[in-house]
Amino acid sequence: MTVHPIEAQSYRILRQRIDLRVLEALPRAVIERIIHASADVEYASTVVTDEASVRAGVNAIRTGAAIIADVEMVRSGITGLESCCHLSDAVASAGLTRSAAAMRIAAARHPDGAIVVVGCAPTALVEAVELTRGGAFRPALVIGLPVGFVGASESKELLRESGIPAISNVGEKGGSAVAAAALNAIARLARDERGGDTPG
Repeated sequence: MTVHPIEAQSYRILRQRIDLRVLEALPRAVIERIIHASADVEYASTVVTDEASVRAGVNAIRTGAAIIADVEMVRSGITGLESCCHLSDAVASAGLTRSAAAMRIAAARHPDGAIVVVGCAPTALVEAVELTRGGAFRPALVIGLPVGFVGASESKELLRESGIPAISNVGEKGGSAVAAAALNAIARLARDERGGDTPG
């Protein structure tokens, strides 16, 4: 795959700023992509994932799994893959935000083997975890990187405690760009038969 010179230069600068070679290859590719997208090296110490979780995402993409985004901003940032967002179909109700309602719709339509990508709405992430705990939803991987002062950190902690294969980070940072970047890193790994090379 041809890499744009600006992207290659970004990775060279990133690797001058921080050395991630101590990490396993698959998580390293995801974390580097997040840092590349955000220019924030703090993600090197706050992203939480492992080789098995990233591998689950790679395998899911290779088998054509559904990719579910919590908001259109996340969906728009995903490149080279079909993805869906059900926010426009959802209606908020008592005790259920529109984002959480959208996740219920997504889980009903894609109950098995999907990749969930949450970059905005903590309530969507909480709903995905609760649906999985209840057995109604069986995602292959949950990328939980919502941003915000209200509920974001707590929703990511809930995801980590759930045992679901996941990519998250500790703290309030996150957002659509970093969530999409994590998914795009996995997509690149899935296309790369060498299993882990990244630009630079």
